[in-house]
Amino acid sequence: MLRQLVVHNVVLVERLELEFERGLGVLTGETGAGKSILLDALGFALGARADAGLVRSGQESAAVSAELELAPAHPAFAVLREQGVEAEPGEPLIVRRTVKSDGGSRAFAAGGAVPAGLLREIGALAIEIHGQHDDRGLLNPKGHRALLDAFGRLDTAAVERSWGEVVRLDAELARARADAEMAERDRDYLAHACEEIERLAPQPGEETRLAEKRAAMQAGVKAGESLSGLDELLGGSDGALALLRQAARRIERGAADHPLLAEALAGLDRAVIEASDAEDKIARAADALAFDPARLENAEARLFDIRALARKHRVEADALAALGEQMRAQLQASQAGSERIDKLEGELAGAKVTYAAFAEELSGKRRAAAARLDAAVAAELAPLKLDAARIRTAIAAAEPGPSGTDRVEFEVSTNPGAPFGALTRIASGGELSRFILALKVALAEAGSAATMIFDEVDRGVGGAVASAIGERLARLAEQSQVLVVTHSPQVAARASTHFRIEKAHAADGTRTTVRRLSETERREEIARMLSGAAITDEARAQAARLLDAA
Repeated sequence: MLRQLVVHNVVLVERLELEFERGLGVLTGETGAGKSILLDALGFALGARADAGLVRSGQESAAVSAELELAPAHPAFAVLREQGVEAEPGEPLIVRRTVKSDGGSRAFAAGGAVPAGLLREIGALAIEIHGQHDDRGLLNPKGHRALLDAFGRLDTAAVERSWGEVVRLDAELARARADAEMAERDRDYLAHACEEIERLAPQPGEETRLAEKRAAMQAGVKAGESLSGLDELLGGSDGALALLRQAARRIERGAADHPLLAEALAGLDRAVIEASDAEDKIARAADALAFDPARLENAEARLFDIRALARKHRVEADALAALGEQMRAQLQASQAGSERIDKLEGELAGAKVTYAAFAEELSGKRRAAAARLDAAVAAELAPLKLDAARIRTAIAAAEPGPSGTDRVEFEVSTNPGAPFGALTRIASGGELSRFILALKVALAEAGSAATMIFDEVDRGVGGAVASAIGERLARLAEQSQVLVVTHSPQVAARASTHFRIEKAHAADGTRTTVRRLSETERREEIARMLSGAAITDEARAQAARLLDAA
């Protein structure tokens, strides 16, 4: 419910703070006192278009805040959470809006800045404003189907589930067809690529092993080249070993003649031994480094083939084997694609049949509920001086969706024989408000917003019709908070809370004020509404009778 409204520097309102209660609240006052200003201010706080004209003359900005008391499970809290706004469910929710004289505006909810659109969404969930210029609620056909379903207590879950299955299968079928089409285009390429990879049969890690083997063989080539001719230098007939042995033999003849020659001979013997050992090692190294040149050529050829294929497919060499498996799977999938498409088409056809059955069953229930709703509304029309009018709940075919295959709209015919049409096109301002009231009364058990506001629903009527309007507003107020801007004493007498809107002129400007009336003040206000500016004792007595009857 709307607990509090604070208005600051809006048009003729300098500062205003109103506390509201449950039940039926009325706002009365003389014509031009500024009742519309309050509705404009509330609409602004709930996200209506910002208008610099709202700013009181001579002020830089205007501000309006509204405190909403909502149940912890109210959908407004879920909307706030989706937008990342922290609001404690069950705690009062304060929405605030400001506008500057240059037109710039800001919006706030639960203490944080939010888009104005979020306030509109919250406002639509929490408060219904009914009047001839309201483009939401009952005047918006988009919500009529949900209202009919709520009135008829219709369960739409089966239709929603079956539609979800239709949507899922349709999307899966579309993907399968797209995959099959792409696979068909790529079939030749995939077949050639798979054959090419399978023919080469690369293994993970093979490129590294080949590169290492090739490097080792290339190193052996260089080492072998450096050993070439060493056997002749060391072991040939003119080699180093032969010359060492010759020298040793010559020295050996005179070694006994001088100690130094004996030492020299010993050194030559050691040199011959070391050189012989080196010759042996060189020979064995030459044998170890010997290789088949064809092996190097084959290793290089395979290494280059693997690297070239990896570059062609833009993958690492080690990923070629996995790529081949992936392409083979794609090729097999393309071959099985037609079978999957046939299977999905069958499942989708079955899901559509199931959906159609549930949707048709729901349509039948909606037509039955529409007949009951039309009868309930018809019973409300005569007391509201709309006995020549008819309201019907028109159900027409619509595109299939999660809510079925029905388009629902409340239509009205204001005179016998006149065609039915949309509420906004057929009914006049005063009739429109009463049509809305009749619908709201009939739909009361279907649930309403926490707060309903009616703007001059009693316009152009009086007497018994005004009493009937007041009685119906009071019935609505038993389930929701109802606020009414009214000129009717019969409606005002039904209120549990009564506010009077007044406009005062002073040297420094004109101001609109609002104050809550006491029981004595209520009687005086209702007497004024009955008699005009001069309040008579007869009007006071009639006002007392109206209050007692309420």
